[in-house]
Amino acid sequence: MKLNIVLVEPEIPQNTGNIARTCAAIGAKLHLIHPLGFSISEKQVKRAGLDYWDKLEIEEHLNFEQFLHKYKPEKENMFFVTTKGKQVYSDFDYSKMEEIFILFGKETKGLPEDILQKYLDKTIRIPMRSTLRSLNLSNSVAIVAYDIFRQVGFDGLEEISEYF
Repeated sequence: MKLNIVLVEPEIPQNTGNIARTCAAIGAKLHLIHPLGFSISEKQVKRAGLDYWDKLEIEEHLNFEQFLHKYKPEKENMFFVTTKGKQVYSDFDYSKMEEIFILFGKETKGLPEDILQKYLDKTIRIPMRSTLRSLNLSNSVAIVAYDIFRQVGFDGLEEISEYF
């Protein structure tokens, strides 16, 4: 199973660095869709990603339209994470999918409303209390990504610690 984490116009360098570190740890490909709210060479991004940048497969896209043209939601197992999602992320059986794309929007606005409406049946959410606006972006990525890997038995990830 190939997992793709897609960040649409991320704004906070520390979030992207943390997400890059998660992607490196699980072998997921990271897609960054411009414009970014920072340079990926910034110190905060590098610090949050530690020394894992060379262990990460990363692809940058000039804009969201270019990404959607290259990776078509109609043909791919593509899911759009939003607090307005119609289904809970854990409702899907990801274990039968060869390649999966999980899209996350920018920290301040989320994913574009027109995209969410167009692909409403592919919107997913993380359950939380109704009085709160949203979770941190890097936490959201980790929650969904690790549940997908849990469903496939953590395939390709270390099963036993070498330290004990």
